[in-house]
Amino acid sequence: MQNERFLEQIRILLQMHADGLLGGEVMPEEALVGVVPVAELPNVLTLAMSLNYQRNAYTLWQAVAKAYIDESTRWVFDPHAASVSNPVDLQTALLLHRVALQPNRHPVIWQRVAGGIVRSSANGDVAGLIEAAQSDIAILKNIMQQTRKSDFPYLSGPKIFNYWLYVMESYAGIVWKSRELITIAPDTHILQASVKLGVCSAGVLNGTAEDRQHVAEAWEAALRGSGLAPIEVHTPLWLWSRAGFPQLIAEGHNN
Repeated sequence: MQNERFLEQIRILLQMHADGLLGGEVMPEEALVGVVPVAELPNVLTLAMSLNYQRNAYTLWQAVAKAYIDESTRWVFDPHAASVSNPVDLQTALLLHRVALQPNRHPVIWQRVAGGIVRSSANGDVAGLIEAAQSDIAILKNIMQQTRKSDFPYLSGPKIFNYWLYVMESYAGIVWKSRELITIAPDTHILQASVKLGVCSAGVLNGTAEDRQHVAEAWEAALRGSGLAPIEVHTPLWLWSRAGFPQLIAEGHNN
């Protein structure tokens, strides 16, 4: 009975999202839509997400869009060009539109990930990396979280890796094999929403790696047999938290 009530709350949340009742449907990554050609999105999304950004996601993606529009800085999104560039030139370009906030650390990470992409791909780009993995999340996971983990700092971590898979599917049109392996991406908003729904205790709000792993596993268990994949509830949960948790009210019912 308890699980039925929980799943009903999730269905209401999904419907509220579909109806645009969660503070708008514009996600941060939509700043790139119509700016970056779809064929270029895998490179742009991957390199930008490789930064361990503790910042407003909307601000990050607006900065990325500006850097792409600017022909003098667009080259940073070409993995090969970025991997062989002069470090000072890369630093200057990434700081210009504030894609990078940490002047030393962020450009170093960007260049390392760009090199990792080139080394893992026959084509030297993200599309080639995905092709090398046969679009199979299990294979890609092994490459980025095991054999070449050092080439993908932050991006190889469970939070960013799973959200990256979701974003690539949503915006770049990537069709994944083993899609069921995409777990929820437990950022701060997801942790807060998980506590609000009783999926986890408030202890996970500490946000340690173990807390985030616990939340991801708790969502897998909570939705098992429901026909819903954890990643499908990510955006509604994220927007619900960001909107301050408006009351979950089923369509046609008033409080």
